[in-house]
Amino acid sequence: MTTALFDGIHAHRIETARYTANVLERAAADPGAPTATVVFVHGNVSSSHFYQPTMLALPDDVRALAIDLRGFGDSETKPVDATRGLRDFADDVRAVLDALGLDAVHLVGWSMGGGVVLQVALDAPERVRSLTLESPVSPYGFGGTHGADGVRNNADGAGTGGGGANPDFVARLAGGDTTADEQTSPRTVYRTAYVAQPERQAANEDAWVASMLTTKTGVDNYPGDGVASENWPGFAAGTRGVLNTMAPQYLDLSGIVDLAVKPPILWVRGEKDAIVSDASFFDLNQLGLLGVIPGWPGADVAPPQPMVTQTRAVLDRYAAAGGTYREVALPEAGHAPHLDEPQTFDRELAAHLGV
Repeated sequence: MTTALFDGIHAHRIETARYTANVLERAAADPGAPTATVVFVHGNVSSSHFYQPTMLALPDDVRALAIDLRGFGDSETKPVDATRGLRDFADDVRAVLDALGLDAVHLVGWSMGGGVVLQVALDAPERVRSLTLESPVSPYGFGGTHGADGVRNNADGAGTGGGGANPDFVARLAGGDTTADEQTSPRTVYRTAYVAQPERQAANEDAWVASMLTTKTGVDNYPGDGVASENWPGFAAGTRGVLNTMAPQYLDLSGIVDLAVKPPILWVRGEKDAIVSDASFFDLNQLGLLGVIPGWPGADVAPPQPMVTQTRAVLDRYAAAGGTYREVALPEAGHAPHLDEPQTFDRELAAHLGV
């Protein structure tokens, strides 16, 4: 199965100072004078291809670009240093902007990509005209924290990172599995975790599965390494690979509150999101609470992470410090609102961009 380009989308190989990037483009009607340039950053176990319908739906005077991060899509595979949090990916995005001669752009990030674009804003706020966060990872990472302020459960990030990936799912990714026979097959994960209304995307489902299967597996990429821990459930985040970039000891994006110049933020989320929520089915502490994983030591030791609450708390502080944000919660959408409720997502995005 190969990933396919939609009519009107073109792919470019971009040599940057950091890696060779694959970049999709929907050119503006007048390439010499676009009214805005929008750059899309995909999430984990996906690629730029997921954003093709959204790119095509933008007004024709907008230039739309979507970047494959290292180890995803058709970009170069290079190691990910998780001790830098999401900075390897954020620095790659900036390198692409540099190579294309782009100054300030509108950034859209989905899931892990939401964290990536926040990191770009932290490190180079002058490059950001606006931010759109679609089902973003919490500013305090994925798992291992509690409370609205992201207090860490323990020092080593127990229960987070590469050690938490399902090994059968990783093997099926590596093997290019396109079936829907098992709960751990990428197609089944797409249907049950990425979207809440898979029937709406039935015509494109093969393309989305093919996009997932571009994920490069291994300790330096997805999922990364893990280490033993004395804390439940017995492992903690390592230092290499994708999932460890979002361990709480490496990722804290709450510093956006202190930016001197604060770009406007649109936050779009699905109320049926199984991945990023206040009761995520991908948070091992939540699974412990539900009895899915035995031996859970209780909420006083290993509390689940209130991901949405944490994001809202940081964005409320952002607004109180002079920034602006708007939250759009879609009742029938899952982790990919741009697929579950495309008309609403496209309308909200265009309004946010002012186009």
